Amino acid sequence: MTVTVGAGQSYELLTVENVPDYIAGRPALSRLLDPADITGVREVGDGNMNLVFVAEGAGRGLALKQALPHVRVDPTWPFTPERNAFEARALRAHGRVAPGLVPEIHDEDTARHVLAIEDLSDHRVWRGLLNEGVRNPGVAGDLGRYVARVAFGTSIFGLGAKAHKAALAEAVNPELCEITEDLVYTEPYITHEHNRILPANQADVAGYAGDPAVRSAIGMAKITFMTHAEALIHGDLHTGSVLVRAAEDGRPRSTKAFDPEFAFYGPVGFDIGALWGNYVLNAARGLALGDTGHAGWVLGLAGETWRAFAEEFAALWPGRADPRVFGSGVMEGYLGKVYGDAVAAGAAKAARRVIGFSRVTDIETLEEPARVRAIRGVLGAARFLLVEGARTREPEALFGRVGEILTDAA
Repeated sequence: MTVTVGAGQSYELLTVENVPDYIAGRPALSRLLDPADITGVREVGDGNMNLVFVAEGAGRGLALKQALPHVRVDPTWPFTPERNAFEARALRAHGRVAPGLVPEIHDEDTARHVLAIEDLSDHRVWRGLLNEGVRNPGVAGDLGRYVARVAFGTSIFGLGAKAHKAALAEAVNPELCEITEDLVYTEPYITHEHNRILPANQADVAGYAGDPAVRSAIGMAKITFMTHAEALIHGDLHTGSVLVRAAEDGRPRSTKAFDPEFAFYGPVGFDIGALWGNYVLNAARGLALGDTGHAGWVLGLAGETWRAFAEEFAALWPGRADPRVFGSGVMEGYLGKVYGDAVAAGAAKAARRVIGFSRVTDIETLEEPARVRAIRGVLGAARFLLVEGARTREPEALFGRVGEILTDAA
């Protein structure tokens, strides 16, 4: 099947049937996996914007990700397939500064908008594991260190002023940034066709989205997202964008942040906050199911992620490109800024998942009575984080209070 992008441009989509021929036509791939050795091809993508296939054979595997020119469930909603180029650029940059924490790129096909990356079939999406109540020790810390290495290595601190400006110019990603600006910071706070609200949650949503303090805080957070070009952030670092493999059979633990197609130069706190917001969603699920132990453990991940981030950033600080006026006080001040940005971003990311487009299985797979209570708790937690959260400078205390709000709603 061929799809048209615009201005007469088109490209052929991958299918289970044509993947072997595609690999055969790409020398960089056929050297990794001989098409004659391929024993199977599986389509594994379940997202909104891409086709994803895994080809296997001779004990090897290869993943192919192709960008669609529209939203998968709504062909009338166009999306630039050029986003694969942003993802490739981010994976290469992140791979340099945070090796082992993102997938390796094998090939980039700019004509057909295909990325070939290492096969991670022996990993699982972290969201699914969390929904099952599985605990994977160390993942939250790995992600904190990942964000820190990216925050330092792609910012003025690691690159210096000129290289930072050049990298920023190369990474401008307006179409996908606009999606975040709309879906996270705007649509949940207005009447919009993307919003789906259960009747029993109508008053909860109206109270949250109509609160003047919430609206002011969201507006300020949106300004931060749009104007604070600090580092080449992942841009969509939720628990569904993390693949994990537990340590077993002599293999070490593995954590990989993937799908950085929303990457751009933005506020570092947004990536931390995206994780925090998803911890809130999963804790709400745990409490709705009566699993208070799991909920408490998940909320504890917020502190683990933050401590790993702050410690790794501090360890990298002596290597800053320009130490002349960037002393220890600046580092402490910057970490404080990241923390405040993360609190607001976490609230926004949690709230959008229970009001607007692109819901999460943490909440959507609950029976409706439990879902109503979980959503009520998430909105209460989001309001607290936006209006009062930045006053609490320790994540353990901050998310302890979040846990109380979620428990009261459950």
